Amino acid sequence: QVQPVQSGGGLVQAGGSLRLSCAASGRTFNNAMGWFRQTPGKEREFVAAISRSGITTYYADSVKGRFTISRDNAKNTVYLQMNSLKPEDTAVYYCAAHPDLAKIVTTNDPATLEYWGQGTQVTVSS
Repeated sequence: QVQPVQSGGGLVQAGGSLRLSCAASGRTFNNAMGWFRQTPGKEREFVAAISRSGITTYYADSVKGRFTISRDNAKNTVYLQMNSLKPEDTAVYYCAAHPDLAKIVTTNDPATLEYWGQGTQVTVSS
């Protein structure tokens, strides 16, 4: 079982959009998936999560209405579509996999989630 591989990210102007991708092996992808982000000096924070089926999604209040998580099970890939980006969205974004969707959403220690992508930088300029 291999770790997820992320792509996307980069530099975008405030108000712009960006889409992150996270591709995983079949066994790793056969889980609920989530996105987290981390800035220097702060703990990794929950951003969004999606169930194995792709039907149920959850979002942090800070991104709700602007970000959309989705998954393409045929491609073993989860996406994070980020619209109306703000400078405070600047962070390193990580995808994660875990069998329990609720744990992804509610965990107080994201580092305990087993499977993580390598991270990708998202920078939003003013």
